[in-house]
Amino acid sequence: MNLQEAKFEYLLRLGDSSLIIGHRLSEWCGHGPILEEDIALINIALDFVGNASALLTYAAQVEGKGRTEDDLAYLRSEREYRNLLLTEQPNGDYAVTIARQFLYDVYTFFLYEELKTSKDETIAAIAVKSHKEITYHLRHTTEWMYRLGDGTEESHKRMQTALNDLWMYTPDLFDMNEVDAILINEGIAVDLNKVKEAWEKRVREVISEAKLEIPAANIKQKGSREGRHSEHLGFLLAEMQYIPRSYPNANW
Repeated sequence: MNLQEAKFEYLLRLGDSSLIIGHRLSEWCGHGPILEEDIALINIALDFVGNASALLTYAAQVEGKGRTEDDLAYLRSEREYRNLLLTEQPNGDYAVTIARQFLYDVYTFFLYEELKTSKDETIAAIAVKSHKEITYHLRHTTEWMYRLGDGTEESHKRMQTALNDLWMYTPDLFDMNEVDAILINEGIAVDLNKVKEAWEKRVREVISEAKLEIPAANIKQKGSREGRHSEHLGFLLAEMQYIPRSYPNANW
């Protein structure tokens, strides 16, 4: 694998994760528990889609095969997607959505903090902009972790169940392969071991303060780096890609 191929794969990882989590959050439109939260989630979804647009546009340029960001978003199969397994998990109830989002927000907060110093100027610029948004995302989900974890007996139970069910996908966040080795050597990518250390510290602090418990890691799910996903991604893409695939030459 050469540097160009590695950078393309890395950009897909970042862009696909933002696109899929953005789509998941958009599914809450009109269904939020309160009006203010409904609006907040959709604004966060738009932040992620905007981030995905920038990353996939750059990925298409790096690939150099004439594809666009829309081609990458709408004309790839699930095995070609590189999004993290956590991002494709269904919304479930509000506790599931918040737990999923919190775990991902902590990860992206520390990841993009490191990417701000990437030697790839475009990645660094995207990271600087995105990190400002992610700071808000993390504050938002952290407050909801406290509210639900240390709330009523019912909210506490639902939040703990959500963490228990989602925890198996967290090892996938820090999986590294040849792509990482090449780009870390070039000063472009981030050593995820450093991110993992910061992630674990912050997650443990918040979970403890929310009166919740760290789940037992009996099962570890990985595979996103190779395009191996849960059954949920196929259904998500079928919905997300329906219009562009049905009317490929349509213009707004």
